[in-house]
Amino acid sequence: MSSPRKEYICAVEATVDVMGGKWKPLIIHYLLGGTKRFGELRKLIGGVTQRSLTLQLRQLEVDGIVNREVFPEVPPRVEYSLTGFGTTLAPILEAMKQWGENHIANQQY
Repeated sequence: MSSPRKEYICAVEATVDVMGGKWKPLIIHYLLGGTKRFGELRKLIGGVTQRSLTLQLRQLEVDGIVNREVFPEVPPRVEYSLTGFGTTLAPILEAMKQWGENHIANQQY
């Protein structure tokens, strides 16, 4: 049984719901560079707890942004990658990156 479809006030709310938060944009950013294992993501992001990263990855998986592949090995190997739909977030992240670079360059101290 599927859950009811969420009603959004505007499209920006839907975008923030899917990719907002402290870690989701960074997860997506690093996965744009290719498939990563959990430990790789945790090292790349830095400062994220195992629990937070797990929760964010699960939410991105539920939203169809991230694909989780478990390999039948001992110990199990799990890899994360962006889905085709997830890659459509690239222009948004590129705009965020550009804005951040401009912001850093223009900071007055």
